[in-house]
Amino acid sequence: MSYNPYSLQQKTILITGASSGIGRQTAIECTRLGATVIISARNEQRLKETFEMLEGEGHQYLLCDMSNMEAVREMVSQSPRIDGLVSNAGFTKLQTIPFLQEDDLNNLFQVNALSPILLLKELLKARKLVKHSSVVFTSSLDGIGPTTVANSAYAATKGALSAFVRGAALELAGRNTRVNAVCPGMVNTNILDGSGLSEEDLQEDLKNYPLHRYGEPRDIALAITYLLSDAASWVTGNNLIIDGGLSLH
Repeated sequence: MSYNPYSLQQKTILITGASSGIGRQTAIECTRLGATVIISARNEQRLKETFEMLEGEGHQYLLCDMSNMEAVREMVSQSPRIDGLVSNAGFTKLQTIPFLQEDDLNNLFQVNALSPILLLKELLKARKLVKHSSVVFTSSLDGIGPTTVANSAYAATKGALSAFVRGAALELAGRNTRVNAVCPGMVNTNILDGSGLSEEDLQEDLKNYPLHRYGEPRDIALAITYLLSDAASWVTGNNLIIDGGLSLH
């Protein structure tokens, strides 16, 4: 067997938000590197599409709406013991501050911050997350750096998650469980569907990226697989910026 410090052989990884975008590509890349994956999302049709793209055998999919903590607990009860967690489920809603609605804020914080934090808690309580494991949250550049108009609520949810990562890394270091986050700039996913942004808006925004393109899900997925692997065994408490150079401005 060829030497590969990035291998995920003999690791079982739970991935939320795996029905599309970064979560889907992360699941695919994990299986290419030898992992067994449990993928989760609320849309069964799209989740099955992801499942059909996975390499190898022994994988599992679990339906779970991250806005519902009972569903999250049920997912934990159905999950085997895992060596890695990719907490990726999330969404955005563009809204300027005068028009923010309490229900929208509650939903954003529940799915983007509270449920991911409580999912980790439930996995630990159920002893489903083994020692020497790796936890990776999908945060956002918006949470720790440059943000945009009408995105303050989303940025607040990701900022909370990025702050949690640092404390969780410190707290779980005694069990050799690493906790990190990836913080992407704009990635070509469906997260902005229905946002109202025009193609002209996006082309104007693209000028801010020194590498002259938005990210692709694979750009983020490969960073996540690195953090899951033993190659990152001395990496914890980090918010890894992956933004095509946007934050250099």
